[in-house]
Amino acid sequence: MAKDFYQVLGVPDTAAPPEIKKAYRRLAKQYHPDANPNNPQAADRFKEISEAHTVLSDADQRSKYDRMRKYGAFAGAGRRTPGTGGRGPGGVGEVDENSFDFGDIGLGDIFSSIFGARGRREEARGPEAIETVVEIPFRVAAMGGKVPVSVTVNEQCTTCHGSGAAPGATVTTCSECGGSGSVTFGQGSFAVHRPCPKCRGKGKIPSQYCGTCAGAGEIRTERRLNVTVPHGTESGTKIKLKGQGNPARDGRPASDLVVTFQVQQDRFFTREGLDLRCEVPLNLAQAVYGTTLKVRTLDGKKVVLKVPPGTQPGRTFRIKGIGLEEKGRKGDQLITVDVQIPAPAEGEAGELFKKYAEMVGLKY
Repeated sequence: MAKDFYQVLGVPDTAAPPEIKKAYRRLAKQYHPDANPNNPQAADRFKEISEAHTVLSDADQRSKYDRMRKYGAFAGAGRRTPGTGGRGPGGVGEVDENSFDFGDIGLGDIFSSIFGARGRREEARGPEAIETVVEIPFRVAAMGGKVPVSVTVNEQCTTCHGSGAAPGATVTTCSECGGSGSVTFGQGSFAVHRPCPKCRGKGKIPSQYCGTCAGAGEIRTERRLNVTVPHGTESGTKIKLKGQGNPARDGRPASDLVVTFQVQQDRFFTREGLDLRCEVPLNLAQAVYGTTLKVRTLDGKKVVLKVPPGTQPGRTFRIKGIGLEEKGRKGDQLITVDVQIPAPAEGEAGELFKKYAEMVGLKY
């Protein structure tokens, strides 16, 4: 019988989606292969946790799974056993498990829709895509460019060339799977195919495992790439790089690499759609009598801003057409002035300012 996904994640079958997500994140962090490089059991546990989360986080798949679980399709799911209730050929209170056909109530189709179809799709497309998050400078995100990306991937072991066998070792057919590389759990409509745990899906077992990869046939290595950042990129934007993920073992295309961009904050600019906002300081005399400022633009140039006399704190000026561009549309640069109010002056300067205030009627 397949394992109960609720037990895998350690949550009750009444758990809400946020509780399931929280449990998955905690366990995935604990058993992630990167955190357990020398523990193959942790990698198996991580795959088990990921499979459980994939089903239970999808409302439709979870509904189908729960229907199957109700009828005892999974170990530990409270299935009925002889003497626990029900009526069967053995008499009242007994159930003849051999005569109970899950296929009669359509659960075989449900099981197939969750595991069979998904398994066939994964088998057809090869290894799953890997994901990474990359922080990029604000200016690169706005104007586009290239950033270096480092990602850890599985590469074929150069010592054993993927066989997992040490040089000179003899290789025999796996007795567990008979050389097929996979084993089957359950029967009939509930048959589940999984990679053989004894030969690790290879179908053969060497007399001595490769010392470089410990028999895995692959090693973890860091790959460095230069990734193109589209102009106008925002935090959360994803791009997919074909074939830059983990390689497949059987000659099929490698998996994809999905890069999620996280835009760093800029000390001067903030983004508002296609517009760029910034703030510049003004002293009191500049605000009262007006001035001309040179303000930095996103491309590193300067734009001249004429500040009129009597400008109030917080006033925003708009310079058209120098913001971000998207599909022929251009945003603006919005410049807000921050009038700096000086501390009270001492001596003659202070007296002169008080006289000025009295002359123009400023109360204090």
